[in-house]
Amino acid sequence: VQLQASGGGLVQAGDSLRLSCAASGRTLSMYAVGWFRQAPGKEREFVSGINRGGSTYYTDSVKGRFTVSRDNAKNTAYLQMINLKPEDTAVYYCAAKSGTILSSTLYYTDIRQYDYWGQGTLVTVSS
Repeated sequence: VQLQASGGGLVQAGDSLRLSCAASGRTLSMYAVGWFRQAPGKEREFVSGINRGGSTYYTDSVKGRFTVSRDNAKNTAYLQMINLKPEDTAVYYCAAKSGTILSSTLYYTDIRQYDYWGQGTLVTVSS
């Protein structure tokens, strides 16, 4: 599966953005999807995930502000971000993990668990 992340941009603190992760080549419904981000000079970190059955999970710093979703009919996953903060500035990546069951409620937060990656989209939040 190929992934294309989009929707990043330059916004002010408190603004909102919605990132999209469009899949091609295979149906995204067969994969768990994760969102990660990498700030300048830092390691890539987990942000949010959504399993095949729709269960979601988040890193603590974005809980209540970010919402992950998926539209299998459109073969696309989304990351809705509200009340953005300067510390959210990073390149955001979506990733797909194969081999999970539909009913899985496990948390896949390690980058090594994912098989396919998109190219990233830059989110810059000014104060």
